[in-house]
Amino acid sequence: MNTISNTPLRITDLTFRDGHQSLLATRLRTADLEKVAEDVGRAGYSALEVWGGATFDSMHRFLGEDPWERPRRLRRLIPARVQFMMLLRGQNLVGYRNYADDVVEAFVEEAAEAGIDIFRVFDALNDERNLAAAARAILRVGKHFQAALSYTVTGGRMGGPLFSLEYWVGRAKALASLGAHSLCIKDMAGLLSPDDAARLIPALKQATGLPIELHTHCTAGLAEYTLLRAIDAGVDVVDTCAAPLANRTSHPAVEPLAFLLKGSPRDPGLDFGALERVAAGLEKLLPVYRKLLDDTRLAIVDIGALSHQVPGGMLSNLVNQLREVEAEGRLGEVFEELPRVRQDLGFPPLVTPTSQIVGVQAVQNVLFGKPGGIHSRYAMITDQVKDYCYGLYGRPPAPIQPELLELALKGYPRGATPITCRPGDILSPELPKAKNDLGELARDRRELLLATLFPTTGKRFLRVRRGLEAAPAEWQPPAPCAATGPAPKAASPSPPAAAPAPARLPGAKIYRVRVADEIFEVEVAPAPSRPASVPASASPPPASRAAPAASAPAPAPAAAPATEAASASDPGAVLSPMPGTVIRYAVKEGERVEAGATVVVVEAMKMENRLPAPRAGTVRDIRFKPGDRVARNAVLLTIG
Repeated sequence: MNTISNTPLRITDLTFRDGHQSLLATRLRTADLEKVAEDVGRAGYSALEVWGGATFDSMHRFLGEDPWERPRRLRRLIPARVQFMMLLRGQNLVGYRNYADDVVEAFVEEAAEAGIDIFRVFDALNDERNLAAAARAILRVGKHFQAALSYTVTGGRMGGPLFSLEYWVGRAKALASLGAHSLCIKDMAGLLSPDDAARLIPALKQATGLPIELHTHCTAGLAEYTLLRAIDAGVDVVDTCAAPLANRTSHPAVEPLAFLLKGSPRDPGLDFGALERVAAGLEKLLPVYRKLLDDTRLAIVDIGALSHQVPGGMLSNLVNQLREVEAEGRLGEVFEELPRVRQDLGFPPLVTPTSQIVGVQAVQNVLFGKPGGIHSRYAMITDQVKDYCYGLYGRPPAPIQPELLELALKGYPRGATPITCRPGDILSPELPKAKNDLGELARDRRELLLATLFPTTGKRFLRVRRGLEAAPAEWQPPAPCAATGPAPKAASPSPPAAAPAPARLPGAKIYRVRVADEIFEVEVAPAPSRPASVPASASPPPASRAAPAASAPAPAPAAAPATEAASASDPGAVLSPMPGTVIRYAVKEGERVEAGATVVVVEAMKMENRLPAPRAGTVRDIRFKPGDRVARNAVLLTIG
């Protein structure tokens, strides 16, 4: 290879964090990671990304694991010479909004105590002010502060009036001024072309004098080519994954890259034997997670990403959101609406949390809006879009569409004039109030932070831990398949003749379930979405009609079908617009409310929606409690 650097390349392995976040919805359990951890530690990586991003949320919400324990458990198996990295979303930390400075400082201190050596910190808007509090805390605890650029484009390539080479150099200088030890190009949608990487990396090194790490995804099919050009251009570190969790919407596989560089000046010196053992170990443990892999596409490259620019994780979220409301057929409309919403909001890069903000709003525009102007399209605006327009997420790359700004901030509690200061400057300390509210439920600062970052699911986790609530069924580990679990018992010497197997149910999947030491095959098919009397050839209900959701029903007493139907048709009924979680009620039964006043807040797709009273009257029949999961069109309360 022709390269301008003779320094051995360093490699950060992302298998334990972004690899399974990209492909398996962040569902790998710590016990499974431990099975390959020792060999990962022997492979020769300079760092391992083991935490941050969605892991903190997914672990306590879906796996029933204490997020703070994962780095500690992995460190027992991996030597200290291999540094542990986490992904931190600036003032958002590992959540979906900006938190007060006291929360940021406490989180960084606890993360360092848990074993994090390198903090990769980014802001979705590339607003350096949103990294300032985290940067100060990281430097104070003596850890490595890596500032990340959230890479994006508008016309398919670097350049244009917004995201030019000059823009990225300016952003890099601003981040470096915070005291960064290194910079990362965070290319979350795989949009960085090889030629642009060859221009960008030397320019950033020259402007800042800092080491440069490249993080890119394979979504659009450019990543491997871009990595090679980046290596030629002198990049210091690249991110890869072990082959079983590489490619598709994940990252380039480490094994072919290490083979290609072997014997060259940039040879990272990895242990191929250890790499092979890691891959083999993952191949054994991953089959039980296969149902989480989106295998509906034959192509492993999404060429559409070059135009719609949707990161892989965001794409899977959009599909799941539409599936929950039986509107998968409208994905094309969402793709058409996404760039319009992004332009309206000032071209934010599509990375957490702005990817969720833009994506969810695009879905809501398609489901509830009408073609036309701003007022027609934005029939329902999420709380997060309102906060974004007010400035709580920072400074967008371009101005927000004025008509949307006015609409979003009409009646906004903080006021109709957006702020221009650092968002963290207007946020009051949160931990004292949270400690007072939680009482004995949170017994140390780690538990206090968990419940502060995730008030609904964090409190549920702590209530289960205290024995105050039963553990959700979804926390149970997946059943091992025959390849990884014990073999079934031997059959009797003279088994009876087997009956003919019944026909497979439409849309069914086969799962292997272990009971004690026996393994059974179970066929699971989706429930019909219409009464059995409706012919199979009948057209599905349009997206605007009420339809049962695919998600689990809320744990409230079920009403008789006729009563439920009557309640839903009540003009005073407040219905959940989509499957979600009740966050809080703003009213009590018997309270008098005016039409349009907020009565309940529902979280759907990780975004909050304030639902208004459809008419003036008295609140009655509150059916759920905070934390309950609700189906689409569930009656949350009525106004009499």
